[in-house]
Order: sequence, then structure tokens, then C-alpha cells
Amino acid sequence: MTERKIIEWLLQGDVSIQYQVYRDLLGHDRKDIQDSIADRGWGKQYLSCRNQDGHWGLRFYQPKWTSTHYTLLDLRHLYLIPENHIAKDSIELILKSGKSKDGGIPLGPSTMEHSDVCVNGMFLNYASYFGTDEDRLWSIVDGILNETMPDGGFNCITTRDGARHSSLHSTISVLEGLHQYQRSGYTYRWNDIRRATSSAEEFILSHRLYRSDRTGEIISRDFTRLAYPGRWRYDILRALDYFRYAGRSWDDRMSDAVEVILRKRNKDGTWNMQAAHPGKVHFVMENAGAPSRWNTLRAFRVFKHFQIEQ
Repeated sequence: MTERKIIEWLLQGDVSIQYQVYRDLLGHDRKDIQDSIADRGWGKQYLSCRNQDGHWGLRFYQPKWTSTHYTLLDLRHLYLIPENHIAKDSIELILKSGKSKDGGIPLGPSTMEHSDVCVNGMFLNYASYFGTDEDRLWSIVDGILNETMPDGGFNCITTRDGARHSSLHSTISVLEGLHQYQRSGYTYRWNDIRRATSSAEEFILSHRLYRSDRTGEIISRDFTRLAYPGRWRYDILRALDYFRYAGRSWDDRMSDAVEVILRKRNKDGTWNMQAAHPGKVHFVMENAGAPSRWNTLRAFRVFKHFQIEQ
């Protein structure tokens, strides 16, 4: 398919895909389309799964993909309007449930002493996007910054198992959260966040997005499999999409990952949904092994931002 035909195909997808295609590929921020995400398609489906107690699933983090936490993260990535009262009320419910001693959001009784930095990064992402009062997020920012590792990244098992090396999974979730916090106009610890963001980005780049910084070997084949939603899991397209969203310039250390993504492109110019993370979901947005509007959209906007020849 030509690029024009692919864009037409993307615009036949869910309303949330349509909104991001207009905004990121065609340069039109169609607020009228964004306003309809809560009333149509995937956005409406997610919102309709909410329980009467204000949670999705059983509670904040259980079960994994149908929990309040991951549902709010999915809604944020659909670009549900930030003023949506259902999302805002559910975030308020989480905050009213209390915080861990380190200022983060507890997953349950076992994390009341030390929360999970990866989950805190994801929470900061959607809480900032949906306009939570800044002072409610200060302790979460403090907790995240306190867990910056010597190599510049983050690892959610540091407080549990004494990890000495950062995790790409945790680092990308924290980066997305810190960037959205500042993008939302919050200013608390601005310079500290910028330093932490810079060091975390360098951590990812020093690994060429998916390779060992010591041997050059691929860290995990899973990092090259394009899945969506990513949730807490890292992959190279998610990393490149973060660098695009954050407005970063091209870095030659991205080139290996870009070549992998280009090799995965179908003959018709689309990309498949390569894998689905196991676990119960509210509903399936796209089937593994079939052409994916999510992956095709994300690849197209990454290539547009970095002016990569397709």
C-alpha cells in the first residue's frame, strides 16, 4: 500500500487511533474526535467495565491487566480527554487509599514499606495526564528520584532484591511518567527531574535500546517483539516512541533498533501485532499475528519525527 492508503486504513480504525493519526501524522489536533473517545469504541468499552465501587478488576493492582491501574494507563494512552471525571474520580480513590512509607502507591500490604518504582512511574504518567493536583504527586516524585541508580536508570526490584543494574522495563515507565509530569505543567523539583530524565535516557541509549552495554549481545528477544499495550514491558518501538513524544533529536545509537523495526514491516507497508502479553484483559483490541494499526501508527510517527526514510 502507498502511504496514503495506509493512512486511510489507519483512519478506519478505532476513534482513538483516528485522533492520533490526525494529530501525529496529518498535523490536525481534532479535539472533536478526542471528545468522542469516551462515547465510542475502545474508550467506551473500558469505561463500561468500571465497577460500582470506582475500581476496575478487583482493586488497584489486581488482577494485572484488568485492574484499576492498568485500565487507567490504557485510557491515558487512548487519549481520553484529561477532564474525564471517571478517570479523575478513580485516581482520587487510589490516592485516598493511602501511600507507602516511601511516598509511593502501594500495590498491597506487602509494599506498605517500599512501593514499586515502575508502578509509581506509570501512576505518575496517568495521574499527571488527567490533571491531578500537583501537591498530591510530590511524594511520588520524591520516591522515584530517590531510586535513581548509579548507572542512571531505575529498577523496581532494587528495594526487594538489591539489584545493582537498572532495568529497561522500569526505566521506560519512569521516563514516561516524569516526562508527562513536566509536560502537564508541574514544576516541583524541575531541575532534579531533568537530570534524572537525561541520565535515564542515556542509560537506554548506552544499550542501543536493546543490547548489552558490555558485550553488545541482545539482552532479550522480547525487546524486539512489537506488542501493544506495553503496560510494564519494554520494547524498542515503545522506547523510540518515547523519544519522539519527548521531542528528542536523532541519536545514532537508535539505528540498530530502527533497522530491526524496518525488517519487521509487511510487504503492504503495515506492521503486525507480534505478541500479546499473557493475562486476562477486558477485551482484545488487536489480534497477535495480524496487521496492527497501533504498531503501524507508532512506527509511522517515529519515522516522521526522526525523518527516517521508509
